[in-house]
Amino acid sequence: MKILILKPSSLGDVIQALPVLRLLKLHFRESEIFWWIDSALAPLLEGDPDLAGIVRFERKRWAKPQHWPEMFRSLRWLRAQNFDLVIDLQCLLRSGAFAWLARGKFLVGLDEIREGACGFYDLAVPRKSFHTHAVDWYLSVLPPLGVPVHKNFQWLPERPEIAAAIKSKWPVENSRWIALQPGARWLNKRWPVEYFSQLVHRLAEKFPDTRFAIIGDQSDQPLGEIISRAEPSHCLNLCGATSLLEMVEWLRFCDLLITNDTGPMHAAAALGKPLVALFGPTEPRRTGPYGQFENVLRLDLSCSPCMKSDCHFEKPEECLRAIPPARVFERVQKLLLPCA
Repeated sequence: MKILILKPSSLGDVIQALPVLRLLKLHFRESEIFWWIDSALAPLLEGDPDLAGIVRFERKRWAKPQHWPEMFRSLRWLRAQNFDLVIDLQCLLRSGAFAWLARGKFLVGLDEIREGACGFYDLAVPRKSFHTHAVDWYLSVLPPLGVPVHKNFQWLPERPEIAAAIKSKWPVENSRWIALQPGARWLNKRWPVEYFSQLVHRLAEKFPDTRFAIIGDQSDQPLGEIISRAEPSHCLNLCGATSLLEMVEWLRFCDLLITNDTGPMHAAAALGKPLVALFGPTEPRRTGPYGQFENVLRLDLSCSPCMKSDCHFEKPEECLRAIPPARVFERVQKLLLPCA
């Protein structure tokens, strides 16, 4: 049996969709499963034990007409595979079109009306409610296919070679680590960086044997530098310095993650790592850390969650700015003390 999963982006969404892959492979053990993914995120899935291959979606490159022949060659390759089952978990017009053009024997996707992708599907699976978590919605495509849903799988398999490479690059061992994720794609999803600095200072005083790994991409490096200045001897600014797989393995090393609503938050949840997540404009019941809703900190404001990338409240970003470092420190302390 040949299966194609389409979930090109974003990092958090891809991680939240991985249980679909795990359960499909457990049920159809002899199947060959391929994943259509944005080329920027492809390294996350390279060498995955449950995948037969990766199909790269060159979103930025294929936006230019001179590169359309590459896109058509990719489509011809997809058609030649004669997929028995195609699953579109992105539910956008382009993913629905690619899924349909792959000409698999059966096409299932999510019933999302925002772009009309469900018009391409043989079966469209609705979201049970507005608050249904993304992971549960993705998993809901499986029962109609006769695939049982359970939790007996490893969400993010260990990568021993990556872990070994980390140990050779950075002083990981002989310390207790807390990971910090100060960045976020939306500026109004960022807890103030000065709050992170104050929190690090308090935690370093309370837990002097603890070090802080600040993670993020290259654009987050200035945030990492600001936080590092609070406790230079306790902080390691990794922003822009790790690959996707190294970021995952760093989280596996850490005891805790303090984070905004970001992809690494979903990676930590998938690893079963304790975390404290700061939420403002987004709805944690839909896209929060799966299985750790109790560790989400947010305020009940009249405008929150607004689900918008721009803040129009009379007090800008108040949904996050009004969460004081002392409140986060209290929650972190409760999670750390059992491990002390």
